[in-house]
Amino acid sequence: MAAWNIVRQHAIIAGIEKPISPHTFRHSFATHLLEGGADLRVVQEMLGQSSIIATQIYTHIDRSFIKEVHKTFHPRG
Repeated sequence: MAAWNIVRQHAIIAGIEKPISPHTFRHSFATHLLEGGADLRVVQEMLGQSSIIATQIYTHIDRSFIKEVHKTFHPRG
């Protein structure tokens, strides 16, 4: 059975209604690494991408995370 079908079946079982594919895990992996403090360049290497721009596309930063980083690192945060 194709990986895509396995992911889709388990998403349905889990009650996930949003479209999901194996590629979704790649996006999530990159985002979780970045939110956990990993350097974007390291994430790029882990994903095996030649372009940092492609890596940036993979990461989806939550607005609350942006606020948290601002509060932590900005002198007036």
